[in-house]
Amino acid sequence: MTATLIWILVVLVAVGLYLSWTAGRLDRLHARIDAARAALDAQLLRRASVAQELATSGVLDPAASMVLYEAAHAARQAEEELREVAESELSQALRAVFADAQQVDALREAPGGEAAANELAEAVRRVSMARRFHNDAVGAARRLREHRKVRWFRLAGHAPFPLAFEMDDESPAALVERAA
Repeated sequence: MTATLIWILVVLVAVGLYLSWTAGRLDRLHARIDAARAALDAQLLRRASVAQELATSGVLDPAASMVLYEAAHAARQAEEELREVAESELSQALRAVFADAQQVDALREAPGGEAAANELAEAVRRVSMARRFHNDAVGAARRLREHRKVRWFRLAGHAPFPLAFEMDDESPAALVERAA
C-alpha cells in the first residue's frame, strides 16, 4: 500500500513538473511574441518615416512624392485594427514609385539620394525580417496552445490568443536590387 502511494505521488510530481515546464515555455513564447511585435512596430515606423522623409525631400517627381507621402502618413497614423491594411498600402506605393529602375537611378543621382535609397532599401528589408520573426513566434505559440494538455489545464492563463501580422511586404525589386 505504501509503495503504491509513493508511486502515485512520484507520478503526480512528474506530471506537475511537466505541466509547470510547459506553462513556463508558453510564457516565454508569449514574451518572445511581445518583443517581436515591438521590434516589428519599430521597423514599420522606421520604414514609414524614411518613406515620408524621402517624399518630402523634393528628389522624387511630384506625383510619386504625393503617393508615397500619403501612404506613409496613413501607415504612421493607422489605428491598430487597420494597421495591416495601411502597411500593405505603403508597400504597394513603394513598389509603384520604385517599379522603374530609372526612377531609382534618378533618386541615386540626386544629392543625398544614394544614402536615402540605401536607407529605404534597408528599412524595407528589415520590415520583412521583423514580420517573419513575429509570425514565427506566433506560430510556435499557437502550435503549443493547440495541445490538449494546455487547453485542459488552462496553462495559457488569460493571455490573448496570438495573432500573426499579415501584410504585403514585398520589396520594390528595382530598389532592393540596386542596394545589394
